[in-house]
Amino acid sequence: MTHQLPIPDKEALQTSTALQQLVEERISDAGGWLSFSEYLSLALYAPELGYYTAGSRKFGPGGDFVTAPELSAVFSRCLAAQVAELTQQMRAPVVLEIGAGSGAMAADILLELERLDALPGKYLILEISAELRDRQEQHIAECAPHLLAVVKWLDELPSRKIKGVVIANEVVDALPFDIFCETPDGLHERGVGFKDGALCFAERPASFNTHALISRLSAQVAGRDNWPDRYCSEIRPGLDEWFASIAETIEQGAMLFVDYGASRRELYRGERAAGTLQCFFRHRVHDDPFWYPGLQDITAWVDFTQLAENAVANGLHVAGFTTQAQFLMHSGLDHYLEDSGASSPQELAELSAAVRKLMMPGEMGEVFKLMLFTTAGVERCAGFSGRDLRAGL
Repeated sequence: MTHQLPIPDKEALQTSTALQQLVEERISDAGGWLSFSEYLSLALYAPELGYYTAGSRKFGPGGDFVTAPELSAVFSRCLAAQVAELTQQMRAPVVLEIGAGSGAMAADILLELERLDALPGKYLILEISAELRDRQEQHIAECAPHLLAVVKWLDELPSRKIKGVVIANEVVDALPFDIFCETPDGLHERGVGFKDGALCFAERPASFNTHALISRLSAQVAGRDNWPDRYCSEIRPGLDEWFASIAETIEQGAMLFVDYGASRRELYRGERAAGTLQCFFRHRVHDDPFWYPGLQDITAWVDFTQLAENAVANGLHVAGFTTQAQFLMHSGLDHYLEDSGASSPQELAELSAAVRKLMMPGEMGEVFKLMLFTTAGVERCAGFSGRDLRAGL
């Protein structure tokens, strides 16, 4: 499908060429083979060259994809109502958003928390991209200028423990992942090589660590005996350490994750023999991660069972797991639709289209999930009082 994608402009092509040269050097230094997670770390996060660290527009109609907060403010207002319910159980709480994208969600959450008289003392945003940080600040200054003083941007996690709520919307799917392939010849790792002047997939027998990870998940995979002769999928070996670093910052509170994915039993089913890797460029979806590296987002579905395991390992309670549609229905969606301010036929049509995309099973309603973790003494919020998916973890 890449031949159908728009051609990037000259400046973007120069950035991609520089990044590809960097990747080639790393492959050479590593002896001709680079793990896929190492490649993703460069393609997405290499300073000034990676997808999330360079200056290309990523979110919204003019970018590569649209997230739920850009579709409609009702999503963020529903989320804010649940954040308020959680923070009201704490004294002097803060909110920490990890990777705030365009800043749309932060602005809408702040405005709704103010309306609910639940504004935190600080709204912290952990953002590694200077370009995105500037856009977030500009967006909040335009939409909620009087609340800008509440916001503080961070380069790293807080050094002191916090009481409050951590929000991560479409963050885990963008963390680097590795690809494994189970074949009649044994378990292989699919990494990255360089051949005939181009980056390409290159496989080798799996390492001891990869074998251990696959063994850990295999016992819980439904229908693993029905996998085809060649089965490929993704694992996130770095997720455990990443999650632990966030959990370590919470003295009291909750962590709320929003992402697309499934439980382990559902994720590693036989019909997904090609994995869940997806690339996004100008609202087109394809499966070539080597097409102009640095200019496209590269993601894979989230294993929510792995998230839950990490929560338990770090002393947190898995308080809720449900679909986006169920979460919104139990978070006051009807109220926020009535209070949306849409009045003209065009505004009503746009709102209706956005809600359909947020709620319908064939859109975001079922594939996107929300998972809530809490510390001792913090009760779950109403958004998780509907369909409970925890038994399937």
